[in-house]
Amino acid sequence: MTPAVNSAKKAKIDFKLHQYAHDSGHDSYGLEAAEKLMVDVDRVFKTLVVKLDGKQLVVAILPVDCLLSMKNLAKACGGRKAEMADKLEVQRSTGYVLGGVSPLGQKKTLKTVIDDSAQQKSTIYVSGGRRGLEIELKAQDIQTLTRATFAPLTQ
Repeated sequence: MTPAVNSAKKAKIDFKLHQYAHDSGHDSYGLEAAEKLMVDVDRVFKTLVVKLDGKQLVVAILPVDCLLSMKNLAKACGGRKAEMADKLEVQRSTGYVLGGVSPLGQKKTLKTVIDDSAQQKSTIYVSGGRRGLEIELKAQDIQTLTRATFAPLTQ
């Protein structure tokens, strides 16, 4: 299993794994997951790694059909400016490849912010640590495991 799944098991939280055949030609990993798992798109969340003020990496978790507001994320983290992190930095820091970045079981503990819309869902889906694997769990459990905060993150 992946570090994300192992992390959830070790914490003894309730979760469900959902697998699907990943299509490498699909434009969006998250939208593909929603389609193939037949889940409302607003319950599938993507994990983005962002560089804050040119130095600190932070994780943003938001619905796959929404755009991240860099301004909102910077504000939520007490920073001034946010920009997408470099692909190699993301892989080194998290241990995951793009399209399979999970907020759980990352190599380095990064400050994490979850879009506040997740609090209205009974469960949400996030990457299980590889393309074609989603883990369904409560947003509050993600918050506990990653020591995240909730804030509005979308545009």
